[in-house]
Amino acid sequence: MSDNDTYKYNSGFGNHFSTEAIPGSLPVAQNTPQRCAFGLYAEQLSGSPFTAPRDCNKRSWLYRILPSVKQSAYTKLDNPYLVGNFSNCQPNPNQFRWAPMPFPEVPTDFSEGWHTVCGAGDISTKSGLAIHMYACNESMVDKGFHNSDGELLIVPQQGVLDIVTELGKLKVSPGEIVVIPRGIIFSVGIEGETRGYILEVFDSQFELPDLGPIGANGLANPRDFLYPVAAYEERECKFEVVSKFLGELFVTTKPVSPYNVVAWHGNYAPYKYNLDNFVVVNSVSIDHLDPSIFTGI
Repeated sequence: MSDNDTYKYNSGFGNHFSTEAIPGSLPVAQNTPQRCAFGLYAEQLSGSPFTAPRDCNKRSWLYRILPSVKQSAYTKLDNPYLVGNFSNCQPNPNQFRWAPMPFPEVPTDFSEGWHTVCGAGDISTKSGLAIHMYACNESMVDKGFHNSDGELLIVPQQGVLDIVTELGKLKVSPGEIVVIPRGIIFSVGIEGETRGYILEVFDSQFELPDLGPIGANGLANPRDFLYPVAAYEERECKFEVVSKFLGELFVTTKPVSPYNVVAWHGNYAPYKYNLDNFVVVNSVSIDHLDPSIFTGI
């Protein structure tokens, strides 16, 4: 099977998409009919308060085989390299730079390979950000990751990421970036040693900068952002979900794969962007512009 068969996308930053893996599974003119087609369950995934203004209201309706609440109680996991409370960190005004993270010497998947580099703010009040590096050498099998603290922007430096989410599949190579919104379960498949960087924002979602006098086109064009189409699996298994909550890791077990969303519609979903599509704007006539002119999102 080719990548074109496995990975299909809708395009357009922040658009409202409608997608179904089985024809007829997406309700027409209703979000929560009394009985969903094929016995599916309707759930709303919210990325903003219900009463947020329309232009910044983020939510998607998911139609899945089993409710997402079907799981065991959470238990705590330890990760000594993950920092969630920056108020206890000792300040250091010196300049630093970091070499690429070394690869692990023991089997390590994406959820286990995080190392926090720096951060600021307070997760509990949804303010601030954190920067992490990741390094892993095995795929997540019957295991997913779920971040309750913020939105993730993942930048692969080495190795391709085969990402499965509740809303569909994305293939992300070095030279691309991918954004996973808060609250969405995803798994990362890899081939060989893989590493990269993660920017986590606690207080908002990423958005495109205004272009000002540049005009209507340039920098990162909205049409180049790709969102997955619905894809599902109906599979009973012991599926672990690692959740990052207030900077700590917890794990729960589900009796089925959480990737059982047959259809969805909305504007809250993961997406990727190829940096080769970035339209560079600069001037070398007499002086250089500020580096913010290279801002993508």
